[in-house]
Amino acid sequence: MAVNADAPITISAFNWVPPFARGVVRDLRVRWALEEAGLDYAERLFDGRVDRPADYFAEQPFGLVPAYKDKDVTLFESGAIVLHIGRDREALLPADIAERARATAWMFAALNSVETFVQQLAAVDLFHAGKAWAVERRPELVDLTRLRLGRVETHLGDREWLEQRFTAGDLMMTTVLRLARHSDLVAERPRLAAYQARCEARPTFARALAAQMAAFRPENAELAI
Repeated sequence: MAVNADAPITISAFNWVPPFARGVVRDLRVRWALEEAGLDYAERLFDGRVDRPADYFAEQPFGLVPAYKDKDVTLFESGAIVLHIGRDREALLPADIAERARATAWMFAALNSVETFVQQLAAVDLFHAGKAWAVERRPELVDLTRLRLGRVETHLGDREWLEQRFTAGDLMMTTVLRLARHSDLVAERPRLAAYQARCEARPTFARALAAQMAAFRPENAELAI
């Protein structure tokens, strides 16, 4: 699938963010879900350095990205958007009730049980490194993040995916693991690192990542709405 200005689905994204954020901004999750679902989408691009226009807050109350619009729904929050995209797409959420419930649980686990700690550690390292409070807080955050990543790896065991096949739960978990890329916390767990690499080897992920990175081209800085 592809970015298509005439597509009935529109997502918001940034056309500029600092280099360390490129490849992890949360519109990646939505782009990847749309690729898995086989759906084209249009972009509404914003410059991450300036305030969003007033009308955007009707779509995304916090002014963040992504937001999502189709003919029926306007949504914010990446997890809610991926859940909506997957509601009738077996590529993301299995038709079997029990399997769908497990995939949904892993989506929430990625956001609540894992990202909570990974994101805090990334914020300390990328925005507050060297500050006295951050130096004091970091060891505890590292330990907590290691514990949660270890739980994911233990569950994986010899599995290829978190459950019987790739689902939206794997999509969300992979994008959370990417937030730790400034550290060795995933790399130090070979099975978890192999799992992340396996998910990122999917052609759908490659297309989603390429689309996000393409939005950061210098000429796109002039396209902010």
